[in-house]
Amino acid sequence: MFTTTQQLQKLLETSRHILVVFGAEKNPDAIAGALALKKFFDKQHKQIDLVSTNFKQPSAMSFLPGLEQIKSELTHLQKFIIKVDISKSKIETISYDVKDDWLSINLTPKHGFITKNELRTAQSTYKYDLIITLSAQDLESLGDIFLNNTDLFYRVPIVNIDHRPSNEHFGQINLVDISATSSSEIIFKTLEQLNAAHIDEEIATALLTGMISQTRSFKTPNVNPDTLNLAGRLMNLGADREKIIRHLYYTKSLATLKLWGQALSNLQNDRETGLAWTTVTREDFARSGASEDDLRELIHDLISNSPEIKMILIIFENSNDKKINCLLATEKYFDAMELSKTFNPSGDKKIAVFSISDKNLKEAEETAVTEIRNKAKFLLSGLN
Repeated sequence: MFTTTQQLQKLLETSRHILVVFGAEKNPDAIAGALALKKFFDKQHKQIDLVSTNFKQPSAMSFLPGLEQIKSELTHLQKFIIKVDISKSKIETISYDVKDDWLSINLTPKHGFITKNELRTAQSTYKYDLIITLSAQDLESLGDIFLNNTDLFYRVPIVNIDHRPSNEHFGQINLVDISATSSSEIIFKTLEQLNAAHIDEEIATALLTGMISQTRSFKTPNVNPDTLNLAGRLMNLGADREKIIRHLYYTKSLATLKLWGQALSNLQNDRETGLAWTTVTREDFARSGASEDDLRELIHDLISNSPEIKMILIIFENSNDKKINCLLATEKYFDAMELSKTFNPSGDKKIAVFSISDKNLKEAEETAVTEIRNKAKFLLSGLN
């Protein structure tokens, strides 16, 4: 009977072009893990593509080499092949033109003519022979990468790497460890077993970045002695902890600080449930020059440094459409996905993302806060 690592090793031996994909929601742990896998497999002369739906480079992670190699969509998955039997009539010229979104390919024979009987069409196989998913509880959480390419995911073997109990074990190989604090932690253990000699300073720094971001610099309750031991081993391999901490937590742009100041000035809280919330307008984004990505850092800072806050909800106007977007992050007792279930969220137990349509910012705030506060009260009553 093969162990999981032996099964993975065997699968990797026959794989030439690997797709590493993670969820549409920005996840520093998944980003760092993907970069580590890319560097590791490059050393084994594998072709690796890193993809995440609508990916935008987070400025706080710009110190990690290879970040620019992560793509926002899949391209050139297959080739569509048109075959022409030219045994009876050779081709003299080939040309094409595009009109009204139709491509016309013009074949001029040297003599005679070509009929449809001489034509054949075919599709090549997918260029990927292995898919590795990171921090995805199910395939749907990969967003458009999965939804627009479902056949690819059903035909190609999947290695599923995750640390959350909600994972649906959808892979042919499931490296799911709920005792781990991050996917980067699981990746480190796996790479050690595959070929520890290939783990260099860049790989170690990427993996430690994932662990630090996911545990908020080892402050989350699920940090255990094994986590700290792994972090120590990564530093022994050359991981630069000081650089990671500096970029993740101490390098804030003036635009970010302006946006945070505005968001904090609107902060409200409900002591009974531990819910804190704030709103951000389009004008706040415009005045500060910051983006929606900066709000995630604010969420992590508030939860890490404010013990009385058990949940933080940010309600903000989307610059691209009329929807109101919401970010809900939770600690310990609460499940963000369960609390926001009414709004069909995406994400996981710790952070959920959802939208509210056909309401202005104030109405969306009232709707979201009322729903989440009432559910939190109900859950707390069951604990007492």
